[in-house]
Amino acid sequence: MSEAPKSRPSFSAARRWQIGLDVAVRTVLVLAVVVMVNLLGGKFYHRFFLSSQTRVQLSSRTVAALHSITNAVKVTLFFDTGKEEFYPDIVALLNEYRAVNQNISIRTVDYVQDPGEAEKVKAQYQLASAEDKNLVIFDCAGRVKMVSGDAITQYTLEQVPNEKEREFRRKPVTFSGERIFTAMLLALQNAQPLKAYYLQGHGEPSLTDTGDFGYQKFCSALQQNYIAVTNLELLGPRVVPMDCNLLIIAAPAAAFTDLELQKISQYLTEGGRLLLLFNYASLKHPTGLEPVLQRWGIHVPADIVQDPKNTVTGQDVVVRTFADHPVVSSLAELSLQMVLPRPVEKINGPNPPANTPEVTELARTSPGAMLTGDRSDPPRSYSLIAAAEQKPAPGVAPPRGNTRLVVAGDSVFLGNYYIEGAGNRDFLNGAANWLLDRPQLIAGIGPRSVTEFRLLLTEQQQQQLRWLLLGALPGGVLFFGWLVWLVRRK
Repeated sequence: MSEAPKSRPSFSAARRWQIGLDVAVRTVLVLAVVVMVNLLGGKFYHRFFLSSQTRVQLSSRTVAALHSITNAVKVTLFFDTGKEEFYPDIVALLNEYRAVNQNISIRTVDYVQDPGEAEKVKAQYQLASAEDKNLVIFDCAGRVKMVSGDAITQYTLEQVPNEKEREFRRKPVTFSGERIFTAMLLALQNAQPLKAYYLQGHGEPSLTDTGDFGYQKFCSALQQNYIAVTNLELLGPRVVPMDCNLLIIAAPAAAFTDLELQKISQYLTEGGRLLLLFNYASLKHPTGLEPVLQRWGIHVPADIVQDPKNTVTGQDVVVRTFADHPVVSSLAELSLQMVLPRPVEKINGPNPPANTPEVTELARTSPGAMLTGDRSDPPRSYSLIAAAEQKPAPGVAPPRGNTRLVVAGDSVFLGNYYIEGAGNRDFLNGAANWLLDRPQLIAGIGPRSVTEFRLLLTEQQQQQLRWLLLGALPGGVLFFGWLVWLVRRK
């Protein structure tokens, strides 16, 4: 019996080498295409968004702050990701930060799903309290700043339709993540905050008062700009400290002594920075600051401005006209809501000397405004806020720098009740950063409005919908299936 011929191999050795080489070359080509696409994408690609709801656009102030960060910043999201409503918004916002500056790294630790990793975070950042949950933790070379997730979103109570009893829910109104996160990054990049002194002793509102006319939110806004605020009284031999980067005088209701006025004048002559806020309470009791301001080219008449066509309550003035100046650059599409403001105007004298301070009227009313105390003056546009800057003469170096002032005819618009309205907070951010000569931080950051898409149903409507989804729809499918069975059976 003859032997069966030996089977020949399907591929020769040469054929196998040829196939292997072909696979290797194709693999290299695919990898080269992938690398080229990534390089071209990194250079020319700009992200796009399918809808405005998914777009997170950072303000120019945040972008400028991010470009100034050179140290590595670790951001830890310590959250119960399944229950925190705005966790996706926080992640999306921080991803935009990381897209601008790759020195920022982000990680999430879910303390419910990953208790082991959560214990490491607690030990690292000394989170001993049971309330230390839902936190955004910023860590830069051992310097740590934390913010609670509850502080990022502002809520209001809204009534829910209910036929049997009154029911309310917490409705999200604004999301302030960008403002808070940028402030945290600024705090981490600077060893010591700038110092502002808040003058007291003349009826000024308290920085800790949480009432409508208190200045607790005013103080908080400055702290978010990495400005430490300290109370100051100019009694006895005490003068404005040399470490004072900004002097704040808000709503003085009593007159200053001659010695106090002398100290304030000396501070400005040395190149100090002053934020001065008048209000209607000082009409009948001049503070003494008005003559001091005249030296710097600013006049504050003892009167109140009304603008009948631009008011909400009759006592406020809605301001929409702004100068081309860094203090109000962020208010181009916003407005200010001021309460019973005094006019603050530039003094236009004949033949001013060469070293006259440069004064700019920042915010003006409409042409139909008028004074409440002087009805004989025809309606016209009045300035309510002014800024002045005195640059030193050549060869002269004041010990505190260039003198800068921002003077407003109202203080109530920066109190707790009004500061969140219109662009009031943005004005404070712009004024403080211009006075402190921080041009990269001038553009303000306001809270982002929260747009909800909710289907509000009464209990009866919910029951009807439940029967429709659980009964009618499945029943309809079964009914049509039964009809098809009958037709096929015949």
